Amino acid sequence: MSSLTIYPDASPGSPLGTHTDFDAIRRELSAIGVRFERVDASIPLPDGASQEDVLAAYQHVVDAEKAKHGYNSVDVARIKPDNPNAAQARLKFLSEHTHSEDEERVMVEGSGCFYLHVQDKVYQVVCTRGDLISVPEGVRHWFDMGPRPDFAAIRFFIRPDGWVGNFTGDAIADRFPRYET
Repeated sequence: MSSLTIYPDASPGSPLGTHTDFDAIRRELSAIGVRFERVDASIPLPDGASQEDVLAAYQHVVDAEKAKHGYNSVDVARIKPDNPNAAQARLKFLSEHTHSEDEERVMVEGSGCFYLHVQDKVYQVVCTRGDLISVPEGVRHWFDMGPRPDFAAIRFFIRPDGWVGNFTGDAIADRFPRYET
């Protein structure tokens, strides 16, 4: 189930609010410029599905998002619990960073957690199958796939070089609860 927990950035032990209602999550995130929507992600992915298989299964979503938002390229991040590089992959995204373009993701399998650091708050957004999240350019954030990652996300890019993170050097992510699936 998708959820949103809002924390003061100085005190992760004291949440300001928690939401599980989709409309409430969308309303809270919209107020900080984050697009949060639902898409049809009901097509099951077989074990061993390649990036091409995932993109073919969800071509309707890819085409619609590219047409609406001008994305030039897409890829798939799919990590299963038995991936020998899972721990290393998790660490890559656990540090606060920004991007020089919007970061749009559609979760088509499993779940993951985005942490958005906006002004003096951190928005912890658990995204599950069918969730689309678009984090605006320049928003400080990090992503946690959990200790046993099991997800597939279609990632959309304007830039042809794909994912480029600009790390802030702030250790804020170390103070917040990790995503434990």
